[in-house]
Amino acid sequence: MRRFTVRVPRLPRLPRTRRGQRRLAQAVMAGCVLALLPATWLRLTAGDRLHTVADVPRTQVAVVFGAGLWRGEPSPYLAHRLDAAAELYRAGRIEVVLVTGDNSRADYDEPDAMRAYLTRHGVPDGRIVSDYAGFDTWDSCVRAKKIFGVDRAVLISQGFHIHRAVALCQAAGVTSYGVGVDEPHDGTWYYGGVREVLAAGKADADAALRPDPRFLGPREPGVRQALAESGTR
Repeated sequence: MRRFTVRVPRLPRLPRTRRGQRRLAQAVMAGCVLALLPATWLRLTAGDRLHTVADVPRTQVAVVFGAGLWRGEPSPYLAHRLDAAAELYRAGRIEVVLVTGDNSRADYDEPDAMRAYLTRHGVPDGRIVSDYAGFDTWDSCVRAKKIFGVDRAVLISQGFHIHRAVALCQAAGVTSYGVGVDEPHDGTWYYGGVREVLAAGKADADAALRPDPRFLGPREPGVRQALAESGTR
């Protein structure tokens, strides 16, 4: 009978000398610092622009980012973002809500689900504008500026995402104030926090390189028309 030998790859050996161990520890620490630099930049950029629903500056437009649908309805996290937008509208702190999300296929329509939710919670349909190509945060920010003509906005998202949203919209040319919606620290919250650390590198690259979104298209007058109807200039 023929015998086969399976070779197991050797793991790299850890340094045995104190000097080698010290260099390894320094390399690991340096790697951790480099990995966290993008997230640190996002927090520093957005730090003084975060507010609550009660104290956010009065601004004509609020931008609500999509956060998934459950059976065609806003997910709990998305519903909480929309609740904050409705509260701001009822309090007279905003005039128009721009809902931006994914409608890349016929059976998935975040903006229309967001619009329907807001109208059920007291925001008139004429005060809601839909962006159907907000496929990620950078795309939503660029389109808010270039397509819908938004120069200043309140951004609404969860606390773990709002730093990135504010930093990217600032980079896209939208003067931004962030409202971070509170959530219980459940599995989704922790997943979102980890995801933000991983997404920070792309966010930094987007802010530096400023690529066009996946879909740009012609300018749309929806926000301007909604503001005109509300009597706001």
